[in-house]
Amino acid sequence: MGFSPMRIICVVAAVVGVTAVQSVSAQEPTKDLLPAQIRDQGYRCNTPLSANRDVRRSRPDEAAWVLRCKNATYRLRLVPDMAARVQRLK
Repeated sequence: MGFSPMRIICVVAAVVGVTAVQSVSAQEPTKDLLPAQIRDQGYRCNTPLSANRDVRRSRPDEAAWVLRCKNATYRLRLVPDMAARVQRLK
């Protein structure tokens, strides 16, 4: 499976967006940015429904999110310069 130019653009945008979100707490990713991140890592998120920050599980350099998709719910841990840690909840 090759990489199309659009896929490369989406991946770059996701990485840049996630890094920006982590470094500037006032900004939050859209409900479409996090699904792009986990799709790139092999998880399915067909229709994103919501993305909510999990304040209790977040740390200064590790943002935690709960991503609800039509087909599944995931907990994501976003660490700068690393792939997201993804845990399927439902």
